[in-house]
Amino acid sequence: MKILLRTYRASTKEKALDLKITGWVRNCLDGSVEALFEGNEAQIDRMLAWCEEGPPHARVEQVDILESKDCTNSQEGFNIIHE
Repeated sequence: MKILLRTYRASTKEKALDLKITGWVRNCLDGSVEALFEGNEAQIDRMLAWCEEGPPHARVEQVDILESKDCTNSQEGFNIIHE
Protein backbone atom coordinates (compact mmCIF):
# COMPACT_ATOMS: atom_id res chain seq x y z
CA MET A 1 0.00 0.00 0.00
CA LYS A 2 1.28 3.45 -0.90
CA ILE A 3 0.25 6.56 1.03
CA LEU A 4 0.75 9.98 -0.53
CA LEU A 5 0.94 12.80 1.97
CA ARG A 6 0.74 16.33 0.64
CA THR A 7 1.55 19.43 2.58
CA TYR A 8 -1.24 21.78 3.56
CA ARG A 9 0.36 24.48 1.40
CA ALA A 10 0.50 22.30 -1.72
CA SER A 11 -3.08 21.15 -1.21
CA THR A 12 -4.21 24.74 -0.65
CA LYS A 13 -2.58 25.78 -3.92
CA GLU A 14 -4.21 22.88 -5.76
CA LYS A 15 -7.66 23.78 -4.39
CA ALA A 16 -7.19 27.49 -5.12
CA LEU A 17 -6.22 26.76 -8.73
CA ASP A 18 -9.23 24.46 -9.05
CA LEU A 19 -11.49 27.29 -7.83
CA LYS A 20 -9.66 29.87 -10.01
CA ILE A 21 -8.56 31.85 -6.96
CA THR A 22 -5.39 33.93 -6.99
CA GLY A 23 -3.12 34.71 -4.04
CA TRP A 24 -0.52 32.93 -1.95
CA VAL A 25 0.02 30.56 0.99
CA ARG A 26 2.95 30.25 3.40
CA ASN A 27 4.00 28.65 6.66
CA CYS A 28 4.44 30.88 9.71
CA LEU A 29 7.11 30.50 12.38
CA ASP A 30 4.52 29.39 14.94
CA GLY A 31 3.52 26.40 12.77
CA SER A 32 0.33 27.94 11.44
CA VAL A 33 -0.40 28.58 7.76
CA GLU A 34 -1.26 32.01 6.38
CA ALA A 35 -2.90 32.67 3.01
CA LEU A 36 -4.24 35.47 0.88
CA PHE A 37 -7.16 34.58 -1.38
CA GLU A 38 -8.59 36.74 -4.16
CA GLY A 39 -11.76 35.84 -6.04
CA ASN A 40 -15.46 36.44 -6.06
CA GLU A 41 -17.56 35.85 -2.96
CA ALA A 42 -18.68 32.35 -3.98
CA GLN A 43 -15.10 31.28 -4.76
CA ILE A 44 -13.83 32.60 -1.44
CA ASP A 45 -16.66 30.96 0.50
CA ARG A 46 -15.82 27.59 -1.07
CA MET A 47 -12.12 28.07 -0.37
CA LEU A 48 -12.73 28.97 3.27
CA ALA A 49 -15.03 25.95 3.68
CA TRP A 50 -12.22 23.76 2.32
CA CYS A 51 -9.72 25.40 4.70
CA GLU A 52 -11.90 24.40 7.66
CA GLU A 53 -11.28 20.73 6.74
CA GLY A 54 -7.98 20.88 4.87
CA PRO A 55 -6.48 17.95 3.00
CA PRO A 56 -6.69 14.36 4.26
CA HIS A 57 -4.64 13.81 7.43
CA ALA A 58 -4.57 17.55 8.22
CA ARG A 59 -5.49 18.77 11.67
CA VAL A 60 -7.19 22.14 11.39
CA GLU A 61 -7.78 23.72 14.78
CA GLN A 62 -8.96 27.15 13.75
CA VAL A 63 -9.46 29.39 10.72
CA ASP A 64 -9.24 33.12 11.35
CA ILE A 65 -10.20 35.71 8.75
CA LEU A 66 -8.03 38.70 9.45
CA GLU A 67 -9.54 41.07 6.92
CA SER A 68 -11.94 40.92 4.04
CA LYS A 69 -11.96 43.69 1.48
CA ASP A 70 -11.64 44.54 -2.18
CA CYS A 71 -8.00 44.46 -3.22
CA THR A 72 -6.51 47.10 -5.46
CA ASN A 73 -3.24 45.22 -6.09
CA SER A 74 -4.48 41.97 -7.59
CA GLN A 75 -2.36 38.86 -7.38
CA GLU A 76 -1.40 36.83 -10.43
CA GLY A 77 -1.73 33.06 -10.15
CA PHE A 78 -1.44 31.26 -6.84
CA ASN A 79 1.95 30.83 -5.20
CA ILE A 80 3.53 29.00 -2.31
CA ILE A 81 5.83 31.42 -0.53
CA HIS A 82 8.98 29.79 0.81
CA GLU A 83 10.69 31.91 3.44
